[in-house]
Amino acid sequence: MARLLPLFLFLSIFAAGSVAAAGEDSLIRQVVDAASSVGALDDLILNADAHFTSFLRTFGKNYSGSDEHAHRFKVFKANLRRARMFQKLDPSAVHGITKFSDLTPAEFRRKYLGIRQNRRSLSAVHDAPILPTSNLPSDFDWRDHGAVTGVKDQGSCGSCWSFSAAAALEGANFLATGNLISLSEQQMVDCDHMCDDSEPDACDSGCSGGLMTTAFEYLLKSGGLEAENEYPYTGTDRGGCKFDKTKVAASVSNFSVVSIDEDQIAANLVKHGPLAVAINAIFMQTYIGGVSCPYICSKHQDHGVLVVGYGSAGYAPIRFKEKPYWIIKNSWGENWGEQGYYKICKGHNICGVESVVSTVTATEIALRS
Repeated sequence: MARLLPLFLFLSIFAAGSVAAAGEDSLIRQVVDAASSVGALDDLILNADAHFTSFLRTFGKNYSGSDEHAHRFKVFKANLRRARMFQKLDPSAVHGITKFSDLTPAEFRRKYLGIRQNRRSLSAVHDAPILPTSNLPSDFDWRDHGAVTGVKDQGSCGSCWSFSAAAALEGANFLATGNLISLSEQQMVDCDHMCDDSEPDACDSGCSGGLMTTAFEYLLKSGGLEAENEYPYTGTDRGGCKFDKTKVAASVSNFSVVSIDEDQIAANLVKHGPLAVAINAIFMQTYIGGVSCPYICSKHQDHGVLVVGYGSAGYAPIRFKEKPYWIIKNSWGENWGEQGYYKICKGHNICGVESVVSTVTATEIALRS
C-alpha cells in the first residue's frame, strides 16, 4: 500500500506555485485506474534521453549551445517527474510531455501567463442580472453554433488577458451581428494601459499581463477593436499603438461580472455567448487531455481563458461523482492540450475557474464594403 502524502506538503507545494516529486498517494491510486498513465510516465523518465530527442524534433526546439542543451535536458527531466506527480494529483486528466516541458515553472509563468489581479476594479464592475436556470441544456458548446474563432497562439508573451477579452467580444459580436470576425489582440497589447488609480501596479501592460474587465473598460472608451487582419498579432509590446478608430470591427456596449455559481455561469454562457474567465494554470503546463479535476489547486488566478461550453458526461474521480466540466478555449496554439482546448471540472471552483467570470455584449456595427 502506497503512503499518503502529508497535507502540509500539498499546501506548501501549491502556495509556492510549483511542484516537486513526492511520494505516492494511495487515495489517488484507488479511485482511478491510473496504472497505465503513471507507468507510461515512469517509462518516459527511464528513457528521458530518447524522449528529449523526440521532443526537440516534434516542437522544433533549438538551443544556443551545449550548456543550454544540458540545462534544458535537466529541466525536461524535472518536468517529467512533475508530470508524474500531477498525474497522481489529477488522475482524470492525462499529463506528460508538452511544448512547455523544457521550461521551469517560473519561466512558464513569466512567458505564458499574465493575469494582473485588480480586486477594486472587479468590485466596481456591476454584477450580471440573475438569470433563470431551470431549462438549461445538459450540454452546450458555442463552437457548434459558429460563435468561436479558431485557436490562436499568444507566443511567449503574457497577453492571455487580451486573447480572453477579444475572444469573448468575438462571440458577443457574433450574437449581435451573425458575423464571426477574428478580432485584434495586438491592439490591446499595444494600446490598452487602463489602470486603477489606487492600484498603479494593476494596469493592463501588454506582454506583462492585464485583466479582462479592464480590457473591456478600455474597449468601451476607445470605441472597440479592429479586426485581426487589420491589426495583426506580433507577440511583442514594443511596436507602439497603431489603432485606427475608423477600422473598428466590433465594439462593447456593456460588460458585467457573473456570480460565483455554476448555474448562473452556465445561464450567462448560453444567453450571452462565451465568457472571459481567469484560472490558476499550474496543471496546464503538463496537460495533454481529459477532464482536469485536481485534488488540490490554488484559486489564485494567473491565466486568462475563454469558457465556450460545458459537458455533462465527463469522467471524474469518485469524490466528484461524474461531475460535468467546462470547455475552455486556450491561447497556446492547437499543438497544446485537446487541439488547443482544456476541460476542467464544473461546479467546485477548481483552480479558481468560477471566481472571476465576465460577460460582454456588443454593439452592432455595419460591415464596410
